[in-house]
Amino acid sequence: MNSISGKELYYWYQQARDQARSWGIDANELDWLLQVTTDLSSLSLKLGSFETKTKINSNKSLSELQQLWQQRLQEHFPVQYLVETVFWRRFQLKVTPAVLIPRPETELIIDIAVEATQHPDFKASGQHWVDLGTGSGAIALGLADSFPDSQIHGVDCSQSALTVARENAVNLGLASQIEFYHGSWWNPLVFLQGKVSGMVANPPYIPTAEISKLQPEVSKHEPHLALDGGIDGLDDVRYLVQSAPQYLMSGGIWLVELAIAQASTVAQLLMQQGEYYDIQVLSDLNDIDRFVLAYRR
Repeated sequence: MNSISGKELYYWYQQARDQARSWGIDANELDWLLQVTTDLSSLSLKLGSFETKTKINSNKSLSELQQLWQQRLQEHFPVQYLVETVFWRRFQLKVTPAVLIPRPETELIIDIAVEATQHPDFKASGQHWVDLGTGSGAIALGLADSFPDSQIHGVDCSQSALTVARENAVNLGLASQIEFYHGSWWNPLVFLQGKVSGMVANPPYIPTAEISKLQPEVSKHEPHLALDGGIDGLDDVRYLVQSAPQYLMSGGIWLVELAIAQASTVAQLLMQQGEYYDIQVLSDLNDIDRFVLAYRR
């Protein structure tokens, strides 16, 4: 643990906020960085009252904070990766460049899954939930938290991502409820054919040609494996539409997050496949059609 004088930190903080404005970066990211690395509250940062403090506890030295902030500015390195931390639902998760940074809009997918279990055809006993493309484990953890009597299965083709997911599960006390598997989509889960209560996924859905046009924080630093959905962004979604009926029990839930303007196409794919019913397009908190929910016949 390091200690930094309030006067030193305040002086640098003012400089760093000016830098954020000149680089077109939200200065609130600086506040978030300091809240994660020091014992300062959001209120003390907002008021600047920490200037008079003799000592501020920090897990980074002032020079390390300065280096991290320069990395954020000059390399467009996401602040979440800099401190290996993101807050998602009620969790504090570890994130590294091996995993996609969980987005606030994805938090809603857990609430949709919970509500979807109220469907009269859903079987409540002996639930197995699957998070395909688990990444940091965020969705798997959200499912474990919401369905404490269920077994959760998280799958990812990246061993590095699974290392992060397992660490998050241990840190949050949910490791006994979640099993993580290395492999492609359903491949490690053959033993669950016909037994899955719900499949929840946030698959790659960005069209290949669009990835280079994303914010540099995303295009340069987040794993393309978790972003690239092929020519129209729906390669992996099509696979999930076709393959899931082998694994979902009758009345089982199919729930996926998508990009803007993809939901109606995916709803049509589910309808054409023929083994789904009660297909619904659901919006996020910004009223964007973000999720598609369906049930296995």
